[in-house]
Amino acid sequence: QVQLVESGGGWVQPGGSLRLSCVASGSIFRLVAMAWYRQAPGQERELVASVNAGHATNYADSVKGRFTISRINGANTVYLEMNNLKPDDTAEYYCNVRAYTNPSEWGDYWGQGTQVTVDS
Repeated sequence: QVQLVESGGGWVQPGGSLRLSCVASGSIFRLVAMAWYRQAPGQERELVASVNAGHATNYADSVKGRFTISRINGANTVYLEMNNLKPDDTAEYYCNVRAYTNPSEWGDYWGQGTQVTVDS
């Protein structure tokens, strides 16, 4: 199994910044993709940003130019740097990884979530 531990959420005023961190541990043979999702009350979970093993990134249109995802492969860590935060960014943020636990078996794993609140 793979465990994910997230940190870095909190409250911030509009225009402020936060950095989320997620560390993966456990039976990891190889990490493929790492990503951040978010879910606001009453809404579906949505992809915020993803990064693959080659550090290629993908962003939701709503966060392009404001958020930056990065990963440290040797440390099984992914970050989400969030700048110019808006009230619409308020949500529970979840770390997600796709990992091989052996050469032939892989799965998608989720963190417990960290709350981000943007409010004046």
